[in-house]
Amino acid sequence: MSTQETKLKIRVFGDPALRKKAKPVQSITENHRNILSQMATLMYDASGVGLAAPQVAIHESMIVVDIGSGLYKLINPKVIKFEGRQELEEGCLSVPGVCLKIKRAIKIKVRALDEFGKPVSMDAGGLLACCLQHEIDHLKGKLIVDYASFFDKLKIRKRLRELKEKSRINEAQEKVCKLRL
Repeated sequence: MSTQETKLKIRVFGDPALRKKAKPVQSITENHRNILSQMATLMYDASGVGLAAPQVAIHESMIVVDIGSGLYKLINPKVIKFEGRQELEEGCLSVPGVCLKIKRAIKIKVRALDEFGKPVSMDAGGLLACCLQHEIDHLKGKLIVDYASFFDKLKIRKRLRELKEKSRINEAQEKVCKLRL
């Protein structure tokens, strides 16, 4: 996919792109670096702290994260160690208007590649650990709503229906725009 021709946009709940599993990046190119930079800009513009490639309908294993302590651009990230438990309230740029308390590891160790293919190993705790786990979930097609309890699902079902409808309308508009080209 050439991102110079296509402006990235965040996909919302109901869009099938969010449920596709990302494939590992085999060979990092200038296009990957460009996508990561665009993802970071999009994340900042949306006041987010993380964004995964499937959220912009790119099905390669890439994430960007910045909780306020600096930007991480990670390719093929994997959590290799989990420690302890924490419960934090999480939102998601792809599920706007929904916040859920989610239990995750309080400390993790992540291995990945940076945007130039250099191996990265990082220990993360607290909010950074939470954010990394959240974005890596997106690479597996998993969303915060998948962690919701039965009662939470009842509370948010109206909002999820609205988001699905919005996603269907957006998809139909994209098809019409493509036909006009």
